[in-house]
Amino acid sequence: MTNRLVTANLALSLDGHYHGAGGPQDFAPFIPFVTTDVARDQMTRAWENATTALLGRNSAEGFIGFWSTVVDNEEADPRDRGYAKWLVDVEKVVLSTTLKDAPWDHARIVNAPAASVVADLKATGEGEILVNSAPTVIKALLAEDLIDRLYLTVVPVVTGGGSRLFDTGIPSTTWTLTHQQAGPTGELALVYTRVR
Repeated sequence: MTNRLVTANLALSLDGHYHGAGGPQDFAPFIPFVTTDVARDQMTRAWENATTALLGRNSAEGFIGFWSTVVDNEEADPRDRGYAKWLVDVEKVVLSTTLKDAPWDHARIVNAPAASVVADLKATGEGEILVNSAPTVIKALLAEDLIDRLYLTVVPVVTGGGSRLFDTGIPSTTWTLTHQQAGPTGELALVYTRVR
């Protein structure tokens, strides 16, 4: 077993939701805040030490197609281009029960519980394993106490509905705040490290 850290990043509303009341595709409440300097710097912090991206099917399908177009976009923010290049080039492990083949470079599909996939990834390789904005995967790993660091961007919106990251039933754990930064529009970049 290596000492690879498992990290996760996600944006949350003040009332703890990771999408709006309109359902899983409702990101409208978050959009004004995820392209700020604070949010972009938070994303850079999340991926800069990661050598594996662990994704759910929905996040893979939504992210990879979009971000691959940003790599060569000279008008894009350099931090966005850096993230895009990382996402395109990094080893990607996509958890899915429905996909059979990965339509992306450097990606493989795995039909297995998140905890067993993380155990396999931690047994080999180097660098951090980033659960990249995949809330169902993050929730499954929180339930097994397998996340070592959380990169949370909290936006100053109450969505009034949507799915929550922290459900009842996850084990009690203690975390240390290792970074915090507030943005001018009220967004907060928070990094919590698991106390073990």
